[in-house]
Amino acid sequence: MAWLDGSSPLIRREAHFGDRVITCFTERPAGLFAMFAEAVAGHPGGEAVVCGEERLSYAALDARVATLAAALRGSGIAAGDRVAILLGNRTEFVVVLLAAARLGAIAVPMGIRLQGPEIAYVLNDCGARLLIHEADLSDRLPAAAETPALRLRIAMGAAFDSLVASGQGQTAGPPAATGEEDTAVIRYTSGTTGRPKGAMLTHLGIVHSAMVYERCMGLTRDDRSIAAVPLSHVTGLIANIATMLRVAGTLVVMPGFKAADYLALSERERTTQTILVPAMYNLCLLQPDFDRYDLSSWRIGGYGGAPMPTPTIARLAERLPGLKLINAYGATETTSPTTMMPPDFTASRGDSVGLAVPCAEVIVVDDQGRELPPGETGEIWIKGPAVVKGYWNNPAATAEGFTAGFWHSGDVGAIDAGGFVQVLDRKKDMINRGGYKIFTAEVETVLVAAEGVIECAVVAVPCPVLGERVHAVVVTDPAHSPTADTLRRYCAARLSDYKVPETLTLTTEPLPRNANGKVIKRALRDALTG
Repeated sequence: MAWLDGSSPLIRREAHFGDRVITCFTERPAGLFAMFAEAVAGHPGGEAVVCGEERLSYAALDARVATLAAALRGSGIAAGDRVAILLGNRTEFVVVLLAAARLGAIAVPMGIRLQGPEIAYVLNDCGARLLIHEADLSDRLPAAAETPALRLRIAMGAAFDSLVASGQGQTAGPPAATGEEDTAVIRYTSGTTGRPKGAMLTHLGIVHSAMVYERCMGLTRDDRSIAAVPLSHVTGLIANIATMLRVAGTLVVMPGFKAADYLALSERERTTQTILVPAMYNLCLLQPDFDRYDLSSWRIGGYGGAPMPTPTIARLAERLPGLKLINAYGATETTSPTTMMPPDFTASRGDSVGLAVPCAEVIVVDDQGRELPPGETGEIWIKGPAVVKGYWNNPAATAEGFTAGFWHSGDVGAIDAGGFVQVLDRKKDMINRGGYKIFTAEVETVLVAAEGVIECAVVAVPCPVLGERVHAVVVTDPAHSPTADTLRRYCAARLSDYKVPETLTLTTEPLPRNANGKVIKRALRDALTG
C-alpha cells in the first residue's frame, strides 16, 4: 500500500545534489518564491493572510513583499545573504520570509524562546547579515562585537516601518533566479553534541513538501489553515505557510496557542486545516464550552510530534464527525512530512505514523547500515527530494548524518509488510515535550557548567498532558551545593524555556555507569517512575 506508486506519471527519478538519485514530482514550481508568484497570478483577490484584524489578499501581500525586498536590496542584502528572523507569529514573518526568497537570500528563522547565547551562536554560525526581531527581545541580543558579520539589526516598530518606507516607490526588480538545489532556509536543530546544526532546506524540498501536503490532505484554494504552532518551526513554515502558498489558500495566524482562543478563531474564520500536537487537541476538548463552537468547517486535523491517545481520537470522532485526523511524521531534516496516516486508518493503526508520502523512501537498517526485512527493528533512514542537502558550515555532521542521500533519523522503528512505519523509541535520548524536541546533551552541557555541579544527567519523565517533561539528576559538591531553584534560574538564562528542567534530583552520590563509563539513564528513569 502507498500514497502514490512508482508507476505513476506524476513522479520520476532524477539526479540531484551530486550523488543522489531521488523520486520527484514531474511538474512543480521552481522554488519558494515561484510558488508564491503562481498563487498571486492565479488568485490575486483571494485572501492570503489573516492576523488579528489584518487581512491581506495575495495581490496586497505581493505588494508588501516587493516593497520590503526593494528596501532590503537598498540596504545591501543580496542573493545568498542570510536574513535572520527572530519574530513571533505575525504577518511580518511571512513578508520577511518571502522578501528574502524574492532576493535569493537565505532566511534563518529563530524561535522567540531562544536565549542570548543561543541567539549569538546561530547568528555567528550562519553569518547572518541582517536580523529582524521583536522589539521586546532586544535585551537578549548579543553585543555588536559578538556578532561581527551582522551589519543590520531591525526591531519591529519604528525601525521596521522606516526600513519599509525606504522601499516605497523603489523597484524591487525581477525575482532572483534561484536554483532548485539552492538553500532557501537554514533552520537550526539541536544535535547530540549540544551544538545546534543548521539544516539547509532547499527550494526543491520546500516545494515537494508543500505538494505532499496538498496531495495527501486533498487541499485546494478553498482551504484555510490556522497556524497555532510557531511559524519559525518547520511545521509552521511548511504545513502552514508553504502549503497555503502552494494551493493559494488562506493562512490564519495565531500569535500563540490557547485552547479557548483557538476554538473561537477557528469558528470565526471557518478554518479547514491545521497541524497540532496531540496535547493541543486534548486542551481543546477540556474546554467546558467546546460544544458551543461551530467547527463544522474543520475537516483536516493533522498531528505529530507525539502519539495521539486512542480516547482522544474517539472523543474527536464523536464530537467532530467531519474531522479527518492524519498523523504525520517528519523532522527539520526532512522538511517536515516523511509519512502520513491515511485518515481511514487513524483509529485502527495508533501504533503507526502512517505510510511513506509520495517521493519519500523510508527504510530501516541495522548498525552496519544493512536494510532489515519487514517487522524488524532498527534505525529509520529517509531519502527523497525533501531531505535537506546537509548542515550549514558543518561538513563533519553532514558526513555523519547522511549516506548517499539517506538521512539517519536517530529514531528506532520498524516497517510492516503493508508499508506502515512505526517509531518505537529515540536512539539518542531525545525528550519530546508536547512536540518540542529536546536533546539531553544540550541541557547537560549547560547544567554541568553551573557552580557546585559535579556531573548531571537529563532524562524524560512521563506527563499526561505533554507526554514528557525534563528532569535532571544533579550530583553536587557537598561543600557548595546549589538549590534546585538556583539551577533552574541558571538554565533559564541560557536555554529556551521548554528545555529548562522542571524538576531536579540533587544528590551527592555518583551517577550509575556501565563498564564503559557511560551513564545508565534507564536506571535513572526507572528510579523516578518507580
